[in-house]
Amino acid sequence: MTNEINLKTFKSHLRMAAAALIIAGGLASFAPGAANAASGAADADIIAEAPSGIVAHRTIEIDGVSVFYREAGDAAKPTVLLLHGFPTSSQMFRNLIPVLAEKYHVLAPDYPGYGASDAPARDAFDYTFANYADIVEKFIDKKDVDKFSVYLMDYGAPVGFRLFEKNPGRVSGFIIQNGNAYEEGLKEFWEPIKAYWKTGAKEQRDALRQFLTIEATQWQYTHGQPKPELISPDTWHTDQYLLDRPGNKDIQLDLFYDYRTNVEKYATWQAQFRKYQTPTLIVWGENDFIFPADGAYPYRRDLDNVEFHLLDGGHFALESHGALIADEIVDFLDREVK
Repeated sequence: MTNEINLKTFKSHLRMAAAALIIAGGLASFAPGAANAASGAADADIIAEAPSGIVAHRTIEIDGVSVFYREAGDAAKPTVLLLHGFPTSSQMFRNLIPVLAEKYHVLAPDYPGYGASDAPARDAFDYTFANYADIVEKFIDKKDVDKFSVYLMDYGAPVGFRLFEKNPGRVSGFIIQNGNAYEEGLKEFWEPIKAYWKTGAKEQRDALRQFLTIEATQWQYTHGQPKPELISPDTWHTDQYLLDRPGNKDIQLDLFYDYRTNVEKYATWQAQFRKYQTPTLIVWGENDFIFPADGAYPYRRDLDNVEFHLLDGGHFALESHGALIADEIVDFLDREVK
């Protein structure tokens, strides 16, 4: 069994390395600026004809906002929607996308205020999880996607579960990586945020600014990782550069406050889990201080068809266990997605 697992991981490493070489080779037609000229049916044709490991970088306008997204794989195949967490963007999936695209159509958008999407002023855009879910729903509608499996990490979990709440039959599978839907998963890290929920006051709001520093962003990537030296500093430096844009930190504080509306929906989502029994893969960094493993176990209480893996990693387990997670996802999708 150990040899089989090692062989699977070795093959996945080879696929990721090959995909990285293809991308590094500089197929300019898929560079961010050049790709934006193609749209609609032309986009689908390009994706269908391109090698599966090639990732296109595009934008699409939704409600007057330019939403950036990554796309790869044959659009005629089942779709996997990748929803990122805080404080990152679709770049967290940069290595996973080419692997999944060998067999599946992959979409990974950036929410407004994150990554390469527009970041409208707070008085011009509703920075709430409800609105993010609406934006993502309109995005997949514009991409002519009917059903999809969805990767849920951190903020991606409430965005994805809100989509599920609206239309459960549209979701063919959950891939949950440190994405919470249970009170048991809101531990010590959340105490100052809960204090802000209670008052909404400036004092409690300002106390959360410590979570938006370069030190805090680096900590999110390295805490709980058995070998933090293997995590590239490009990750937290890229995220911090975007967090430091004028006005962005107040956007993040608005979202910290709005997260309380997700907790209010936990019971509804759990009831839907029990009713619809959507096939689920859980790959969870068990050393995560933000969303500890206490929040992973309750999924097994409500879901019968759940594959459960705790990994020796932290919040961004995909950075430390990318090859293993990729293998588990492909195996899961091959079994469960029709």
